[in-house]
Amino acid sequence: MRGESIDTLHAIKTRRSIGKVKDAPVSNELIEQVLEAGTYAPNHYRTEPWRFFVLTGDSRYKLAEVLAEVAEETAGNKIEAAARAERARTMPLRAPVIIAVGAVYTDQKNVVQKEEYAAVCCAVQNMLLAAHDLGLGAMWRTGQACYHPKITQFFGLPHRSEMAAFLYIGHTDRQPPDVKKNGYVPFTVWMN
Repeated sequence: MRGESIDTLHAIKTRRSIGKVKDAPVSNELIEQVLEAGTYAPNHYRTEPWRFFVLTGDSRYKLAEVLAEVAEETAGNKIEAAARAERARTMPLRAPVIIAVGAVYTDQKNVVQKEEYAAVCCAVQNMLLAAHDLGLGAMWRTGQACYHPKITQFFGLPHRSEMAAFLYIGHTDRQPPDVKKNGYVPFTVWMN
């Protein structure tokens, strides 16, 4: 492949989080390509710690109810609980497809859990880049509810696991905005 022109750097520089997508369905073929991209993430010992859950249709409403429970449970008072629960119920309806990404940690003694989580995050980035390449809008969302035990339970994740991402995916006609980046210079120390 060396010398062959690919647009990786362009994709990295032009990918943006797109929070507003159309309600139109996304084909299974496109979703499968996004999922496949996730499996090409690097990970030590090839443990493949990622787990993908594709939510469409009514399953989004089921997730909405669990998110509402978590919001009520973690609120400071009853008034705040009701408002937070109502807001939480609308979150999974922002996109026609949500891919929830979990991290399942191995019991192998030589594998570092932090590295497993990093591999799952690499899978998520691959998926975001694939969605961008396929012309889909996508956004990685988390928040405290993502890490709540009720969410882990909802997805049937085993002990020694956690959620890492909710990817909201859909068709979009929005042009990703340009974003000013600081570049690498302020964050880099060259050591000779």
